[in-house]
Amino acid sequence: MNLNQTESNGECPESNKHQFLKDSGPSILNVLVLGVGNILLSDEGAGVRAVEELQNRYDCPDTVEIVDGGTVGFELLPYFEDRSHILILDAVKTGNKPGTIVRIDDPPAFLQKKISPHQIGLADVMGIAVITDNMPQNIALFGIEPKELSTGLDLSTEVARNLSRLVDMVVEELKAIGVDVQPKNQSF
Repeated sequence: MNLNQTESNGECPESNKHQFLKDSGPSILNVLVLGVGNILLSDEGAGVRAVEELQNRYDCPDTVEIVDGGTVGFELLPYFEDRSHILILDAVKTGNKPGTIVRIDDPPAFLQKKISPHQIGLADVMGIAVITDNMPQNIALFGIEPKELSTGLDLSTEVARNLSRLVDMVVEELKAIGVDVQPKNQSF
């Protein structure tokens, strides 16, 4: 398992940035950005909140599908089919300070720990995707260390403070693999 982390400054070690290669996998980009988590359990919903922010701040071309996977399990399997890249956004417990952002380059191995109920489903979906030859070579988990997992709709201060940086890292990754991501025009 390759786990790269970043503190609140949002920088991953330079040698581990943008590990996806443009010419690996299928020649046509077909990217899934999947946010998972339970928004009713405070920071557990960080992955869903991150894809919401991504959709609010950026326009992505048709080669990118952004999905709020919530806490569903096997229902996600069709979303894995024929993808060149999958980027998963989630709250992940790695033992770091709350709000720490991590990039995990082997999500199936990491999720075998089955930290939360939705990750059990996600781990099983990935296992089936491997068996059915629907798992892309290019898959990464972008996670943020949670602080609060009790009932509540609000993110903790530490997670909320770094959520935009998590989204920025995903946008950087999309651009690195050749996706034309554009900021939305914000008129006030």
